[in-house]
Amino acid sequence: MMAAEGSQGLRAAQRASLVDQVIGQLSERIGDGTWPVGSKIPPEPVLVERLGVGRNTIREAVRALTHAGMLDSRQGDGTYVRATSELSGAVQRRLRTAELLEILEVRSALEVQAARLAAVRRTAEDLAAVRDALAARARALGSGTHEEFLNADVAFHVAVVEATHNQVMIDFYRDFTAAVRASVDLSGGLPAVPHEPIADAIAAGDPDAAAQATLDCFEHVRRTAT
Repeated sequence: MMAAEGSQGLRAAQRASLVDQVIGQLSERIGDGTWPVGSKIPPEPVLVERLGVGRNTIREAVRALTHAGMLDSRQGDGTYVRATSELSGAVQRRLRTAELLEILEVRSALEVQAARLAAVRRTAEDLAAVRDALAARARALGSGTHEEFLNADVAFHVAVVEATHNQVMIDFYRDFTAAVRASVDLSGGLPAVPHEPIADAIAAGDPDAAAQATLDCFEHVRRTAT
């Protein structure tokens, strides 16, 4: 008899391709934020009960997701979420050996084009999200902690990318967010870089100005960080 659906949205697996089904369900919980990066997933006995499969099936699925870089199994502690997707895990592995300048160059390539597209495609809701993120960034810069500023700065750039309505770009940028945070943290000079020109150009529907404002931001960071 199959176990009932668990409180975290897990469904009892069917007979065919059990490991693949479990991998899919665990990946879904990670991808939709039910189990955020850094959190511990339910222990093996709980997963066995909720999914209605054997321990070996759970172990194979966890092993596959660990190999993909999405999970991190820690002996005697449990299994933690490392990345939101297989792509994110691969990107994070590669970026561990990347230089800061290399990360900044990739960020610049992504975000300059994103700003250009956002200026053309943004909706009223997108503009509101960009402005809200910009205001949160300013508040964090004025009175927040360094951690709060990093979160707010990344949220601003994510809002710009989401305004492109290019789902491939959005998904890739979300997977790149951990590296974005690392580059912001290491570059130190970012708090001195105003982001209002980027938001203003996007609001004005001027793709060239939006791209140039973003490029100017990265040029300032590059000079500061290198």
